[in-house]
Amino acid sequence: MRYIIVTGVAASVTFVLAFIILKLSHRFRLYPKIRSRDVHTRPTPRLGGVAMFIGVIAAVAAASQIEKFNPIFEDPAKVWGLLAAATLIVVIGVADDIWDLDWWTKLAGQIIAGGILAYSGIQILTIPLPGYGVVQLPLTFSLGITVLAVVLVMNAINFIDGLDGLVAGVALIANGVFFVYSYTFAYQSREVDYLGLASLITAVLIGACIGFLPLNFHPAKLFMGDAGALLVGLLMAASALTFTGQVDPENYSYGGQQLPGLIPVILPFAILVLPLLDFVLAVLRRLRAGKSPFAADRLHLHHRLLDIGHSHLQAVMIFYAWTAVIAIGCLSFVFVPWQWATVFIAVGFVICAWATIVPLLRRNPIDPDAAATVAAQADADAGLLQKGEGI
Repeated sequence: MRYIIVTGVAASVTFVLAFIILKLSHRFRLYPKIRSRDVHTRPTPRLGGVAMFIGVIAAVAAASQIEKFNPIFEDPAKVWGLLAAATLIVVIGVADDIWDLDWWTKLAGQIIAGGILAYSGIQILTIPLPGYGVVQLPLTFSLGITVLAVVLVMNAINFIDGLDGLVAGVALIANGVFFVYSYTFAYQSREVDYLGLASLITAVLIGACIGFLPLNFHPAKLFMGDAGALLVGLLMAASALTFTGQVDPENYSYGGQQLPGLIPVILPFAILVLPLLDFVLAVLRRLRAGKSPFAADRLHLHHRLLDIGHSHLQAVMIFYAWTAVIAIGCLSFVFVPWQWATVFIAVGFVICAWATIVPLLRRNPIDPDAAATVAAQADADAGLLQKGEGI
């Protein structure tokens, strides 16, 4: 019940403030011009992340007044560190949405935010390995990998923020799955001090996404902007770091299976597999073309779905489906025999793959000259873009 309360507070505050920000943005014309890579065709406000941030603050404040959350707030260093990092990221995101900051300025801010999390105690101190228990990491290595993970996740989420409702919906599905696991683990292992915080962060983020999605779903009236996307990435990274680096895999098993012990390591990657894949492909693509890895283009996975013939809504739903299959499939290894989990994943992959390629199956053979013209135009458009993306 306590998680329902904080989720409801985050959702309610986010929705109300998002509506207010939408009205004020149109009244004072607080929206940027349409860029070459944008999918939308009319200027749309991009300050929805501010509403999400205040919703998160309100939900954490509400949680601090609930007795069952007391173990989390008895040593508030992690909570204050998280809020400080979130505040820094939102300020940077808003500044970028308004003034288009240089990529190195955003990168510096993200590194500082990751450092704040690590300094407050939210970091990968250990790695759980079945059969070996919890392996302690050297302090310097722990700090470095924590900052790297935070920066990577924030930018992976920011990179997929290109379609209406995409980030909010993917985060809602992924964090819903992660909440089920972290809460179940915390309940069974009684690791309330560590894992209660992970569940709280996830519940708060779910609420913020629920409150924001009605105004962000296609056709979007309000975008979360860099402030929102980076905030979502930061909170997802923080919950994963709090959970993964603090648990013993031997405490959680199903029917003597060894695989569930790997879930604390696998699940955070599973729920982020699409954003991480898009991030890696974007960086490799740009480096291979001799460009900066932060030079924006219109060749992300969601853009490619549109280019092969999917509608805006179809592309978003395909992302939702892939996220659900991968995340739920990974989680299912904890609750059902591995054979059933494998069948679920296999069937889900087949259905998602079919839905993804349907437009190609219906399309006439591609004219090589036309394809070359489209590719050349895409490269030309990418070359015109000066603003960095993701960082």
